[in-house]
Amino acid sequence: MPEEQFLVPIDAYLKSGIHIGTKFRTKYMEQFIYKTRPDGLSVLNLQKIDERIRIAAKFLAQYEPEDILIVSRRENGWKPVGMFGKLTGTKVFPGRYPPGTLTNPALENYIEVKILLVTDAWPDRNTIIDAVKMGIPVIALCDTNNQTNNIDFVIPANNKGKKSLGLFFWILTREYLRNKGLLKNNEELKEKIEDFTEE
Repeated sequence: MPEEQFLVPIDAYLKSGIHIGTKFRTKYMEQFIYKTRPDGLSVLNLQKIDERIRIAAKFLAQYEPEDILIVSRRENGWKPVGMFGKLTGTKVFPGRYPPGTLTNPALENYIEVKILLVTDAWPDRNTIIDAVKMGIPVIALCDTNNQTNNIDFVIPANNKGKKSLGLFFWILTREYLRNKGLLKNNEELKEKIEDFTEE
């Protein structure tokens, strides 16, 4: 795929480490793995990462911001998820997801949404379980070691690194706003990738 067809320059992807997986790989994630390095780390396919971010942004843009929930139990995701919420108006849960938030109308913090995005299927599994009970589609960032049960759409990515999560949410914010017509096609976000990255 020629470089200009990528959402960001390949170099930006490489610097963020979005493609660096773990030493463990699950059967489902094999289709997204480009190769295994001599040190045993699996490397994700950049083209598939890029393709799936594009699809996810288009899909999310079909929903109103208040119908979208983004969850990140993992601390490295708190700042990028917060920025995404701030710039798009979506609901976000950085930190611990209170069980029953999606399923129990009697709770004070009960919310209704139509789509869920989680940064890591394992720490965010309680949210996924609630979403499945409510019939809410689930998009998840999955590393080479993730299981993908109950996930409707997988985005392969290093879902642990600060830079990787920062870049992912920066791209997703820009593409979501472009697909919504809130940013022109060649218009960039005022916020820089660094604004999405934990210090």
